[in-house]
Amino acid sequence: MPRRAKAGQGGNPPGSPSLSAADREDIFRTATSGFAARYADEIAVGMTDDDLAAALAETLGIFGGSGGPGRPSVAFTGAGLRIWGGWHVVNHVTEKPLFAGKATIAMAREVYAIPNPTDAQLSLL
Repeated sequence: MPRRAKAGQGGNPPGSPSLSAADREDIFRTATSGFAARYADEIAVGMTDDDLAAALAETLGIFGGSGGPGRPSVAFTGAGLRIWGGWHVVNHVTEKPLFAGKATIAMAREVYAIPNPTDAQLSLL
């Protein structure tokens, strides 16, 4: 009987290699490929959380995925802004996503350097 990830574990079932920060970023970039080119003008001027969530939902679409030899397995859906990934074939039904909701928005801001025009904090650099 194949081993399954326990509910709430997210990312890697027992026996799978751990995900590094670089792996997590690669999984995120794979799931959101095309986002930076499609929304370049909006990214340059900044996006509110609501605008960013709508853009990410459109980019992620109804459901998709990617994988192959030497690459992490990735699954994603715009519903809930959820992204799964790991060095195993991910099961979006039984595994907790690596990114979901606000965590997906925060990762997009970090990876694509998207300012939030409603943030009162001034840039320190």
